[in-house]
Amino acid sequence: MSDALQVPTLAEMTAAGQKPEVVFWVGCAGSFDDRAKKITKAFVQLLQKAEVSFAVLGTEESCTGDPAKRAGNEFLFQMQAMSNIQILDAYEVKKIVTTCPHCFNTLKNEYPELGGNYEVMHHTEFLKSLLDSGKLSVAGGQFKGKKITFHDPCYLGRANKVYEAPRDLLQKLDAELSEMKRCKSNGLCCGAGGAQMFKEPEKGNKDINIERTEEALETQPDIIATGCPFCNTMMTDGVKHKEKETSVKVYDIAELLAQAGSL
Repeated sequence: MSDALQVPTLAEMTAAGQKPEVVFWVGCAGSFDDRAKKITKAFVQLLQKAEVSFAVLGTEESCTGDPAKRAGNEFLFQMQAMSNIQILDAYEVKKIVTTCPHCFNTLKNEYPELGGNYEVMHHTEFLKSLLDSGKLSVAGGQFKGKKITFHDPCYLGRANKVYEAPRDLLQKLDAELSEMKRCKSNGLCCGAGGAQMFKEPEKGNKDINIERTEEALETQPDIIATGCPFCNTMMTDGVKHKEKETSVKVYDIAELLAQAGSL
Protein backbone atom coordinates (compact mmCIF):
# COMPACT_ATOMS: atom_id res chain seq x y z
CA MET A 1 0.00 0.00 0.00
CA SER A 2 2.69 2.49 0.99
CA ASP A 3 4.55 1.94 -2.31
CA ALA A 4 1.54 2.69 -4.53
CA LEU A 5 0.49 5.75 -2.55
CA GLN A 6 4.02 6.68 -1.42
CA VAL A 7 3.26 7.13 2.24
CA PRO A 8 6.36 8.13 4.21
CA THR A 9 7.15 6.55 7.55
CA LEU A 10 8.05 8.68 10.54
CA ALA A 11 11.50 7.10 10.52
CA GLU A 12 12.06 8.11 6.88
CA MET A 13 10.93 11.69 7.47
CA THR A 14 13.03 12.02 10.61
CA ALA A 15 16.09 10.69 8.76
CA ALA A 16 15.50 13.35 6.09
CA GLY A 17 15.31 16.05 8.77
CA GLN A 18 11.60 16.61 8.26
CA LYS A 19 8.70 16.67 10.70
CA PRO A 20 5.14 15.86 9.62
CA GLU A 21 2.23 18.06 10.63
CA VAL A 22 0.33 14.97 11.75
CA VAL A 23 0.93 11.25 12.34
CA PHE A 24 -1.68 8.95 10.79
CA TRP A 25 -2.30 6.09 13.23
CA VAL A 26 -3.51 3.34 10.90
CA GLY A 27 -4.60 0.79 13.51
CA CYS A 28 -4.76 -3.00 13.33
CA ALA A 29 -7.91 -3.17 11.19
CA GLY A 30 -6.68 -0.52 8.76
CA SER A 31 -3.37 -2.34 8.40
CA PHE A 32 -4.43 -5.98 8.16
CA ASP A 33 -8.14 -6.28 7.32
CA ASP A 34 -8.67 -6.27 3.54
CA ARG A 35 -11.91 -4.30 3.75
CA ALA A 36 -10.51 -1.74 6.20
CA LYS A 37 -7.41 -1.24 4.02
CA LYS A 38 -9.72 0.45 1.50
CA ILE A 39 -10.68 2.99 4.18
CA THR A 40 -6.99 3.58 4.90
CA LYS A 41 -6.26 4.18 1.22
CA ALA A 42 -9.23 6.53 0.79
CA PHE A 43 -8.11 8.63 3.78
CA VAL A 44 -4.52 8.75 2.49
CA GLN A 45 -5.78 9.94 -0.91
CA LEU A 46 -7.71 12.75 0.78
CA LEU A 47 -4.67 13.78 2.87
CA GLN A 48 -2.53 13.85 -0.26
CA LYS A 49 -5.09 15.91 -2.19
CA ALA A 50 -5.19 18.40 0.68
CA GLU A 51 -1.36 18.44 0.64
CA VAL A 52 -1.18 17.58 4.32
CA SER A 53 2.29 16.73 5.61
CA PHE A 54 1.78 13.37 7.32
CA ALA A 55 3.57 10.13 8.10
CA VAL A 56 2.77 6.68 9.46
CA LEU A 57 4.75 4.65 11.99
CA GLY A 58 4.75 1.60 9.70
CA THR A 59 6.25 -1.46 11.38
CA GLU A 60 6.89 0.62 14.52
CA GLU A 61 3.14 0.92 15.11
CA SER A 62 1.65 -1.66 17.47
CA CYS A 63 -1.89 -2.23 18.72
CA THR A 64 -3.01 0.54 21.08
CA GLY A 65 -4.05 -2.13 23.57
CA ASP A 66 -7.77 -1.32 23.35
CA PRO A 67 -8.96 -4.94 22.81
CA ALA A 68 -6.76 -6.18 25.68
CA LYS A 69 -8.13 -3.53 28.04
CA ARG A 70 -11.76 -4.15 27.08
CA ALA A 71 -11.25 -7.88 27.54
CA GLY A 72 -9.96 -7.23 31.05
CA ASN A 73 -6.21 -7.68 30.56
CA GLU A 74 -4.99 -4.39 32.04
CA PHE A 75 -1.40 -5.68 32.29
CA LEU A 76 -1.18 -6.40 28.56
CA PHE A 77 -2.81 -3.05 27.77
CA GLN A 78 -0.23 -1.15 29.80
CA MET A 79 2.62 -3.08 28.16
CA GLN A 80 1.33 -2.25 24.67
CA ALA A 81 0.59 1.36 25.59
CA MET A 82 3.98 2.02 27.19
CA SER A 83 5.76 0.60 24.14
CA ASN A 84 3.77 2.90 21.82
CA ILE A 85 4.28 5.93 24.06
CA GLN A 86 8.07 5.40 24.07
CA ILE A 87 8.12 5.35 20.27
CA LEU A 88 5.79 8.34 19.87
CA ASP A 89 7.75 10.39 22.40
CA ALA A 90 11.07 9.47 20.80
CA TYR A 91 9.78 11.09 17.59
CA GLU A 92 8.33 14.02 19.60
CA VAL A 93 4.87 13.38 18.14
CA LYS A 94 2.32 16.08 18.99
CA LYS A 95 -0.69 15.41 16.75
CA ILE A 96 -2.29 12.08 15.77
CA VAL A 97 -5.22 11.34 13.45
CA THR A 98 -6.83 7.90 13.15
CA THR A 99 -9.68 6.28 11.18
CA CYS A 100 -10.53 3.99 14.12
CA PRO A 101 -12.65 5.32 17.03
CA HIS A 102 -11.20 2.61 19.28
CA CYS A 103 -7.64 3.83 18.67
CA PHE A 104 -8.92 7.43 18.92
CA ASN A 105 -10.55 6.87 22.31
CA THR A 106 -7.60 4.94 23.77
CA LEU A 107 -4.90 7.35 22.55
CA LYS A 108 -6.93 10.41 23.58
CA ASN A 109 -8.35 9.34 26.93
CA GLU A 110 -6.27 6.49 28.31
CA TYR A 111 -2.69 7.19 27.22
CA PRO A 112 -2.39 10.46 29.24
CA GLU A 113 -2.50 8.61 32.58
CA LEU A 114 0.48 6.58 31.36
CA GLY A 115 2.37 9.71 30.27
CA GLY A 116 1.32 9.81 26.61
CA ASN A 117 -0.10 13.26 25.92
CA TYR A 118 -1.03 14.03 22.31
CA GLU A 119 -3.61 15.98 20.35
CA VAL A 120 -5.75 13.15 18.94
CA MET A 121 -8.38 13.57 16.22
CA HIS A 122 -10.76 11.17 14.53
CA HIS A 123 -10.50 11.32 10.76
CA THR A 124 -13.98 12.83 10.41
CA GLU A 125 -12.92 15.73 12.66
CA PHE A 126 -9.68 16.19 10.73
CA LEU A 127 -11.39 16.05 7.33
CA LYS A 128 -13.95 18.62 8.53
CA SER A 129 -11.09 20.93 9.55
CA LEU A 130 -9.55 20.52 6.07
CA LEU A 131 -12.86 21.39 4.42
CA ASP A 132 -13.50 24.32 6.77
CA SER A 133 -10.04 25.75 6.06
CA GLY A 134 -10.44 25.35 2.29
CA LYS A 135 -7.59 22.85 1.92
CA LEU A 136 -10.07 20.27 0.66
CA SER A 137 -13.29 20.70 -1.27
CA VAL A 138 -15.74 18.04 -2.33
CA ALA A 139 -17.86 17.68 -5.44
CA GLY A 140 -20.78 15.64 -4.18
CA GLY A 141 -22.81 15.56 -7.39
CA GLN A 142 -22.65 11.81 -7.91
CA PHE A 143 -24.53 11.30 -4.63
CA LYS A 144 -27.40 13.65 -5.54
CA GLY A 145 -30.71 11.91 -4.93
CA LYS A 146 -29.07 9.18 -2.84
CA LYS A 147 -30.26 8.48 0.67
CA ILE A 148 -27.57 7.96 3.31
CA THR A 149 -27.99 6.93 6.93
CA PHE A 150 -25.12 7.27 9.41
CA HIS A 151 -24.34 4.76 12.15
CA ASP A 152 -22.68 6.43 15.14
CA PRO A 153 -19.67 4.45 16.40
CA CYS A 154 -19.92 4.10 20.20
CA TYR A 155 -16.36 5.28 20.87
CA LEU A 156 -16.78 8.30 18.61
CA GLY A 157 -20.30 9.31 19.62
CA ARG A 158 -21.34 8.47 23.14
CA ALA A 159 -17.80 8.08 24.50
CA ASN A 160 -16.39 11.30 22.99
CA LYS A 161 -19.48 13.33 21.97
CA VAL A 162 -18.39 13.63 18.32
CA TYR A 163 -21.71 13.69 16.47
CA GLU A 164 -21.64 16.66 14.11
CA ALA A 165 -18.30 16.26 12.27
CA PRO A 166 -19.32 13.09 10.38
CA ARG A 167 -22.75 14.52 9.59
CA ASP A 168 -21.27 17.80 8.36
CA LEU A 169 -19.11 15.80 5.94
CA LEU A 170 -22.09 13.79 4.67
CA GLN A 171 -24.04 17.02 4.08
CA LYS A 172 -21.30 18.06 1.60
CA LEU A 173 -22.22 15.12 -0.64
CA ASP A 174 -25.56 16.60 -1.79
CA ALA A 175 -27.25 13.43 -0.54
CA GLU A 176 -30.26 13.13 1.75
CA LEU A 177 -29.14 12.29 5.28
CA SER A 178 -31.82 10.14 6.91
CA GLU A 179 -31.40 9.45 10.63
CA MET A 180 -32.22 6.15 12.30
CA LYS A 181 -34.66 6.20 15.22
CA ARG A 182 -31.78 5.47 17.57
CA CYS A 183 -28.95 7.86 16.72
CA LYS A 184 -26.43 10.25 18.29
CA SER A 185 -26.49 9.96 22.12
CA ASN A 186 -29.26 7.35 21.82
CA GLY A 187 -27.39 5.29 19.20
CA LEU A 188 -27.25 1.50 19.30
CA CYS A 189 -23.94 -0.38 19.33
CA CYS A 190 -23.15 -2.51 16.26
CA GLY A 191 -21.88 -5.24 18.58
CA ALA A 192 -18.15 -5.09 17.83
CA GLY A 193 -16.90 -2.89 20.70
CA GLY A 194 -15.48 -4.07 24.00
CA ALA A 195 -13.34 -6.72 22.23
CA GLN A 196 -16.55 -8.45 21.06
CA MET A 197 -15.23 -8.21 17.48
CA PHE A 198 -12.98 -11.19 18.15
CA LYS A 199 -15.47 -13.69 19.55
CA GLU A 200 -18.78 -15.28 18.69
CA PRO A 201 -21.85 -13.60 20.25
CA GLU A 202 -23.60 -15.19 23.19
CA LYS A 203 -26.83 -17.03 22.51
CA GLY A 204 -29.88 -14.80 22.27
CA ASN A 205 -32.91 -14.06 20.14
CA LYS A 206 -30.97 -11.97 17.62
CA ASP A 207 -27.41 -10.78 16.98
CA ILE A 208 -27.08 -7.09 17.83
CA ASN A 209 -25.60 -6.21 14.42
CA ILE A 210 -28.76 -7.62 12.78
CA GLU A 211 -30.91 -5.46 15.05
CA ARG A 212 -28.85 -2.40 14.12
CA THR A 213 -28.88 -3.24 10.40
CA GLU A 214 -32.68 -3.56 10.52
CA GLU A 215 -32.87 -0.07 12.04
CA ALA A 216 -30.65 1.24 9.24
CA LEU A 217 -32.72 -0.48 6.55
CA GLU A 218 -35.91 1.08 7.95
CA THR A 219 -34.65 4.42 6.60
CA GLN A 220 -34.57 2.82 3.10
CA PRO A 221 -31.00 3.96 2.43
CA ASP A 222 -28.87 3.58 -0.66
CA ILE A 223 -25.79 3.82 1.56
CA ILE A 224 -25.07 3.06 5.23
CA ALA A 225 -22.19 5.33 6.25
CA THR A 226 -19.83 4.45 9.07
CA GLY A 227 -16.80 6.03 10.72
CA CYS A 228 -15.21 2.89 12.15
CA PRO A 229 -13.71 -0.25 10.57
CA PHE A 230 -15.35 -2.47 13.19
CA CYS A 231 -18.79 -0.93 12.58
CA ASN A 232 -18.18 -1.29 8.84
CA THR A 233 -17.66 -5.04 9.23
CA MET A 234 -20.72 -5.53 11.44
CA MET A 235 -23.04 -3.48 9.24
CA THR A 236 -21.71 -5.16 6.07
CA ASP A 237 -22.37 -8.59 7.64
CA GLY A 238 -25.86 -7.43 8.62
CA VAL A 239 -26.65 -6.26 5.08
CA LYS A 240 -25.44 -9.61 3.71
CA HIS A 241 -27.58 -11.45 6.27
CA LYS A 242 -30.59 -9.48 5.01
CA GLU A 243 -29.54 -10.23 1.38
CA LYS A 244 -29.55 -6.52 0.55
CA GLU A 245 -25.91 -6.18 -0.58
CA THR A 246 -26.88 -5.42 -4.20
CA SER A 247 -29.11 -2.47 -3.25
CA VAL A 248 -27.49 -1.14 -0.04
CA LYS A 249 -23.78 -0.33 0.19
CA VAL A 250 -21.73 0.19 3.37
CA TYR A 251 -18.95 2.80 3.15
CA ASP A 252 -16.74 4.74 5.51
CA ILE A 253 -17.16 8.51 5.25
CA ALA A 254 -13.58 8.83 3.94
CA GLU A 255 -14.46 6.47 1.08
CA LEU A 256 -17.53 8.53 0.19
CA LEU A 257 -15.51 11.74 0.11
CA ALA A 258 -12.79 10.09 -1.97
CA GLN A 259 -15.41 8.73 -4.38
CA ALA A 260 -17.02 12.17 -4.66
CA GLY A 261 -13.68 13.55 -5.77
CA SER A 262 -12.11 16.65 -4.34
CA LEU A 263 -11.72 19.76 -6.48
